[in-house]
Amino acid sequence: MHVLVVHNRYSSAQPSGENNVVDQEVELLRAAGHRVGVFERRSDDIAARSLPAKAAVPLLVPFNPAVRSELAARLRAERPDVVHIHNVFPLLSPAVLTACADAGVPAVATLHNYNQICPPGTLQRDGRPCTECVGSAPLPAVRHGCYRGSRLATVPLAVSLSANRRRWWSGVERFFCISAAQREVLVRAGMPAGRLAVKHNFVPDPDARRTGPGEHVLYLGRLAETKGVRLLMAAWDELAADGGVGVPLVIAGAGPLEQEVAAWAAGREDVRYVGLYDPEQCREVIARSVAVVAPSTWLEAFGLVVVEAMAAGVPVVAAGHGAFVELVEDGVTGLLHRPGEAGSLASRLRGITADPVRNQEMGRASRSRYERGFSPAVGLERLVEGYRAAIAGRPAGGEAPPATGKTSTGSRWGHRASRNGG
Repeated sequence: MHVLVVHNRYSSAQPSGENNVVDQEVELLRAAGHRVGVFERRSDDIAARSLPAKAAVPLLVPFNPAVRSELAARLRAERPDVVHIHNVFPLLSPAVLTACADAGVPAVATLHNYNQICPPGTLQRDGRPCTECVGSAPLPAVRHGCYRGSRLATVPLAVSLSANRRRWWSGVERFFCISAAQREVLVRAGMPAGRLAVKHNFVPDPDARRTGPGEHVLYLGRLAETKGVRLLMAAWDELAADGGVGVPLVIAGAGPLEQEVAAWAAGREDVRYVGLYDPEQCREVIARSVAVVAPSTWLEAFGLVVVEAMAAGVPVVAAGHGAFVELVEDGVTGLLHRPGEAGSLASRLRGITADPVRNQEMGRASRSRYERGFSPAVGLERLVEGYRAAIAGRPAGGEAPPATGKTSTGSRWGHRASRNGG
């Protein structure tokens, strides 16, 4: 199969699970003998642009005509069987969909978040769930400055969501949801169930697996409010006041709360902030963990760190909502805490560290769960199945679906589209 992957890479200054997923899928397909090309832009490149070119970037978020021309020419020249779209913000834009229609090549798109119904893609505002823009014009997002706390920065996303909903609906044969929990939210929000398929992210089998009881509790990820970092600090302080759990907390990552985390950890023996780790260091620190903690306050669409812990045979303490409920079997592969409650998180952290025998049983169950559902072999099978379904869904001759939004199977769409703020 000949696949062209389309992706706008996120800034290298922040860890990006989405970038990792794209790279791993490309490598997986190539290793299986498929021909894979990449059409990409990099957000890092914006810094090197002239001042006028930087100022023009927001204007191109809803539609970048140069990208349409360049991608359409490449598609006509290479004739791939399918185009796989990931992130298009800010440099690619939904113009990639028009390019696919121009060249008559079917497209699939992975939904890594909730960007089809929420401008910043989080369904959250001020640390709480928010659905104000779902099913309506995204004016509330602009009013609240939901993307990076800025009304001005939110405008291009809101315009793109409003202007491109029909382009998304008519231009994508199949959307990949990365969890059943995400799919359920999107279907309830009005997206057509028939084009939403669940395809979990896979995780490469790590070189390092846990062999003993572990040395620490680990938080690995972006240091942001939505990831539950402040909640974790409050829960750990509660544990420390009660004598601790016998192992330190290691926090690895970067993000807007980095200085706050570093100041909180400074001078403490029960907390170590280690900054941003490279992939090999991440695998090693996971394998040395008593447990990995994922206390996100927003509805995670997946949770790569949870599955990475499973692959290493390490149990997880995670928030009991979103995809975590689907990934973690409470009491078997880990423990779930009540979302947003520091006391509940502290209780689960105490529980998973208190009984080493039970902890190791959970670790073995986690590894088994990984092998059944998130291994490269499973990931490849589901990926190729999705491509074949998308190709089969095209009308004879490879023509694009009608611009009215009527699909090749005769169903009709009509809701929203947008983008995540990367």
